[in-house]
Amino acid sequence: MKVSGIRNPVSEIIQQYQANGQTNPESDKQAGVNTVQEEKVSLSTKGRDIQQARKAIDNLPDVRTEKVEDLRNQIEQGTYHVNGEDIAEKMIGESLIDIIA
Repeated sequence: MKVSGIRNPVSEIIQQYQANGQTNPESDKQAGVNTVQEEKVSLSTKGRDIQQARKAIDNLPDVRTEKVEDLRNQIEQGTYHVNGEDIAEKMIGESLIDIIA
């Protein structure tokens, strides 16, 4: 069975686009179309400073091994003492900051 006379609108649009898509560069100049040859991005001094600071932070270790070793030695020797009042003050201070923020 052969069906004829049925048009495919999608293929017609594609054909029309292909026929019209080939433009003449001379007509583009007459129409005032400008093409961008190259795009540049420049950072402000503040932006560059932020970028350098971010790189410096990324290069820092996540764990301060010297401090961890020092605390580990103090705990093993029994010389590490914790002041309960200092811990309580920090806990309250941090909870107040959380409430305000």
